[in-house]
Amino acid sequence: QVQLVESGGGSVQAGGSLRLSCEVSGYTYSSYYMAWFRQAPGKEREGVAALYTGSDWKYYAASVKDRFTISRDNAKNTLYLQMNSLKPEDTAIYYCAAADQKSTAVQPLAAMTYVYWGQGTQVTVSS
Repeated sequence: QVQLVESGGGSVQAGGSLRLSCEVSGYTYSSYYMAWFRQAPGKEREGVAALYTGSDWKYYAASVKDRFTISRDNAKNTLYLQMNSLKPEDTAIYYCAAADQKSTAVQPLAAMTYVYWGQGTQVTVSS
């Protein structure tokens, strides 16, 4: 059974940084798409960044490009999201997600691409 467990959320002032982690267990394949999503109160879930674990390919939403960095430590089966220059509008619950290993991720930041989800971690940015 595939499980994704996020950690690293918290409260920070605008301009600060946080690093989120997502530990993956039970996934027997080594190459698949993973992503970070976020959902603010009253808003739809939004894709933030995605990568393919079997290559250097990465993809970012325009709203976080040049501020956030997605990465993966394959030896630790852990996905990361380094968030710098945080803004109050980054406040949301952040979720990590993994796609089926056969997925081609035509839409890498669409929620429908992913089948496994973590429970989420809260990020709050104050002004």
